[in-house]
Order: sequence, then C-alpha cells, then structure tokens
Amino acid sequence: MKKWSMLLTLFCLLFLTINTAQAASNKPIHWGFKKSQNHEPASAGKELDELLAKYGSFYMGDTSKKEIYLTFDNGYENGYTEKVLDVLKERKVPATFFVTGHYLDTEPDLVKRMVDEGHIVGNHSWYHPDLTTQSDSEFKKELESVRLKVEELTDQKGMSYLRPPRGIFSERVMADAKELGYTSVFWSLAFVDWKVNDQKGWRYSYDNIMKQIHPGCILLLHTVSKDNAEALDNAIVELRKQGYTFKSLDDLMLSRMIDHPYLISL
Repeated sequence: MKKWSMLLTLFCLLFLTINTAQAASNKPIHWGFKKSQNHEPASAGKELDELLAKYGSFYMGDTSKKEIYLTFDNGYENGYTEKVLDVLKERKVPATFFVTGHYLDTEPDLVKRMVDEGHIVGNHSWYHPDLTTQSDSEFKKELESVRLKVEELTDQKGMSYLRPPRGIFSERVMADAKELGYTSVFWSLAFVDWKVNDQKGWRYSYDNIMKQIHPGCILLLHTVSKDNAEALDNAIVELRKQGYTFKSLDDLMLSRMIDHPYLISL
C-alpha cells in the first residue's frame, strides 16, 4: 500500500510539473498590436489580451478615460534625457524610465534626478538580452542587478515594473517576473524613433504621437531621439488641450487594484 501511495505521489508531482511547464511556455513572443486610429484604443488581440491578464501585465490603461502614461526606454544616453526631464518638470508630468545596467553605470546623476523629481525607474534588464534565452538564475540576476543598483544610487526602494528588452517575452518571462514582484508593462503607442542617424525633425515625433494617441494610452518613447526631445513640450501642451491628463504607472496600478472584482464585491 505504501509503495502505491509513493507511486501516486510521484505521478502527481510529475503531472503538476508537466502542467506547470505547459502553463508557462517559453515560446518567444514579439510584442505587436494594431495601432490606434481616430483615438480608438490600440489592440493586441484577444489571445494576447488574455495571456497578459493572466499575469497582471498590461499595455493600456482604462480606455474610457482620457489618461496617458508616459514611458521612456533608456538603454544608453545620447544627450537628450536632460532636456526631456526639463520639459517634464516644467509641465509637471510624471513618467517611468526603463533603464539598463549600462545606463546606470554611465549616467548615475540622471537616474538620481529621475527619482528626485518624482519619476519611476523601471527595469529594462542589465544587459538588454532576449529574456526568453536566459536561465532562471540568469533571468533573476538580470533583474536583481538593476534593482540593487537603483537602490544604491537613489531613494527609490524596490522596483515594480519590467519592460522586456526589444519587446521579446514569453509566458514564462511574465511568470518569472511576477514571482520576483514585477508587473510586465508593454505599450500601445510607439514608432521608429530610436535610429539616431535617421532623425527626421520634431514634427515627425509629434505627428506620430498625435496620430496614434487614445484614451488609456501607454506611450513608449526612446530618449536617444532628438526628435522626441524637441517634440515633447508641444505634444504635452496639445494633448492637454484635447482633454488628456498624464498619470503615472503607480496611478494605473492603484486604479486596477480598486477596480478588481474581489474588491468591488466587498
């Protein structure tokens, strides 16, 4: 009897292991979506919507509210982040900056300024790899190295948001990130702005923002872009004229918690 009990236990453990592996597929997914037009929300499709929801991840806020969440990816510095921060400070707009290890090593003063001026510093991994190629220990090190360095440099304690490098992720990446206390954050508005040798002028950035903007938008910009730095002030002013307000990712997380069905039913 004892032998059968042990075999049954082993079978259950094997079954759970297989199911867990299946539930957290490591098949790479390249983030993409149908762009917004005429202020209608962007759409990643039902399958991706459900996958992200399973792990509390998101790429938009409440699409019934004219709110915008401004995010920047900072892999390296190209001389424009200071101007971006100046605009945000003058216009009193919060933002989240997703930084890499290289950025932390080379631009500690800018990272300190981000936190000192009320912005969130998020995790973009240390070496900017395809996270689906990392072992569990490598994955943890990529994220922990960024978190610890930010805590060393600034008054920000803890780190809540992960943006997978290059927009490459998997179910396993989101699951592992969640286990480490992160919410994976994608975006619903972006355009080709990172090619530093192919900048087209501030109007290019401005027009792309205006063309794709929508309620609940999570806007991704790269700070290496001269176009973005020069367009940002005009974009903020015009969007406010259109009735949009700028919120932080912490505001979005709080609203998601308040709107959770478990809390609503209390």
